[in-house]
Amino acid sequence: MRILVVEDMPDIAKAIAQRFEKIGHAVDCEPNGRTASEVLRVQDYDLVILDMMLPGADGFEILKGLRGRKDKTPVLVLTARSAVDDRVDVLDLGADDYLTKPFDFRELEARARALLRRSIGMSDNALRFGDLVIDRAGRTASVADTPLDLTRRELIVLEILAARPKRFISKEELVEQLFNFDQEPSANAVEQYVTRLRRKLTDTSIEIRTMRGLGYQLAIK
Repeated sequence: MRILVVEDMPDIAKAIAQRFEKIGHAVDCEPNGRTASEVLRVQDYDLVILDMMLPGADGFEILKGLRGRKDKTPVLVLTARSAVDDRVDVLDLGADDYLTKPFDFRELEARARALLRRSIGMSDNALRFGDLVIDRAGRTASVADTPLDLTRRELIVLEILAARPKRFISKEELVEQLFNFDQEPSANAVEQYVTRLRRKLTDTSIEIRTMRGLGYQLAIK
């Protein structure tokens, strides 16, 4: 999905971004709190990973702004403060979870998955639609227990469609989910991913439908 990392330590921000990009997520990084607040007013994200000690505006101010305008985007706070009162404060402000620095990247990924699951009403890491099963932790997909050989981007497209099976997802929405600010967004690339997915789903019970003007929808044949 699309993730915003608000962290002023370049090495930490880069490591987090690389970790999530490796499994197919689009990640934007912003080191300045005030700029991050402005970005959050115009760009939707599936998850915000937020450091609390930032230049421009601290994480508390960003969190207050988000929740003050009723923005329910999941927020995972990173903090060097280990006191119970500090953790209680960020949770009471509206943070969904927190990690104390230094942290293990495996735990960061697991907590991020849990927040993403919660945001779409899932109870585990398996996303199911008909015979299709997507393992969001293992980054694999299968139909009727037969594995699908998918690229990272193909899996992300299938995951987005499977998470919203009754909706048509526009090409523009897919572009926003697949590409960050530093990448050249490409509607043609989205079309290619969908074409390849359709070919790989040909002999299965799952298909991708297109409605002109609306976008793509995952359906059962």
